Order: sequence, then structure tokens, then C-alpha cells
Amino acid sequence: MSSVGLMPRWGHRVTLVAGQGEPRLEPAENEAGANPMTHVLREDEALAAGCRAGELRAYERLYELQGARMRNLARNLLGSQNDAEDAVQDTFLKIQRGIGSFRGQSSFQTWTFRILVNTCHDLRRSRMRRNEQVRKEREDGPPALEPRAPGASPSLRLALEQALAQLTEHQRDVFLLYEVEGFRHAEIAGLLEISEAASKNTLFQAKKNLRRVLGTPRGVEAGGAP
Repeated sequence: MSSVGLMPRWGHRVTLVAGQGEPRLEPAENEAGANPMTHVLREDEALAAGCRAGELRAYERLYELQGARMRNLARNLLGSQNDAEDAVQDTFLKIQRGIGSFRGQSSFQTWTFRILVNTCHDLRRSRMRRNEQVRKEREDGPPALEPRAPGASPSLRLALEQALAQLTEHQRDVFLLYEVEGFRHAEIAGLLEISEAASKNTLFQAKKNLRRVLGTPRGVEAGGAP
């Protein structure tokens, strides 16, 4: 597994509201005493409506708001910056082509990130098939020179990357989404189309397996809240 860009939790949520006159999207300001969740829902709907209407500015705004987070998640899932860029680009193409299928059964953000996660899965499987083909070709050809052993012990990050590679795809996804990207279990449930309880249980199993691989004492691990 290549270098994974492990980043801290996403610390905030960005919101939007529909503009006046010509359809466009601008940053929202909460009204005094208003329910923040109501604003989030309205703003999410406004962004979805703009994309559904084919407004270029809506797609540009979606990229401005979520592009960096999408690249970071893709990099963590794929382990490669180049693959992450390809995944995000493919995701936006799929969003444009499939926006007519969005029915609002989940938030627009959840829908877009679900497309991203599925795109990363497809790219990762495609890469594994290519690597397997290259391995077979090398086995059929002359023996390759063995690389020199590293002179120093691997860093903690490398150890974590190797440990993550030993998790199941599902466990790795939930762990990265929760611990690295800061999604809540309710959001992960929508992204991966599982129950919230299944997300919590998968995170528990992922941490348990990582603790076993890394040899981390149980008391050191900090439990995650829903």
C-alpha cells in the first residue's frame, strides 16, 4: 500500500442557501434562534437543485466546498495521490451523468460521497487486477533483482498503513471515514448503505484488529463516540 495521507478529523460543515434572481449558490448565515439542521437541509437541497438544473456554478461550488475533502478521502482509500485525483474526476463525471437519478432519499452530500467511495472501490480492484497481471508476467520472465533491505525500521505511519492494509475493505472504509475523515456513524450508514449499528460494530472490529496487528495496549486506544 502506498503512502496514505492520514489527516485529522474534518472540523466543520460548510453550508449553502439559494440566491436571489438567477439561480446560484452562496454561503449561508444562520438566523438567530434558527435550527442549524434546518439550514443544512435547505442548503443541501439548494445545491442538489442547482446541479440537477445543470448550473455550472453549482458544480463549481460543489467542488470548491467538497473537493479537498473528497481528494483526501480518496487518497486514504487508494493510497495514491494520482489515483485520488482520478477518482474525484470520475466521481464528478458520474454525478453529472447520474444527477437525474438523485431522488433525495439521502442528503446530496451523502449521495456524492457514496459515488466517490464506490468509484474508489472500482479503481482499487482494477489496480489489484493490473498488479496481479504484472506479477504473473514477472514470474514468467527472468528473475528480477531483489531490492536492498531498508536501513532503518519503518515509521509509525508505515506501520499503520501496513496494518490498515490487513483489514477487510469494509473495516478499512469505516475506520477511515470515522477516525480520519470525521463522518458520524449516521453519515457512514448512508454512505455505505448499512445500518448505524453495523457501522459501529465494524469500527469496533477494525480497532480490535488494528490493536492486534500493532500490539497497542487496550488502555491506549481512545474509543469513538457516535
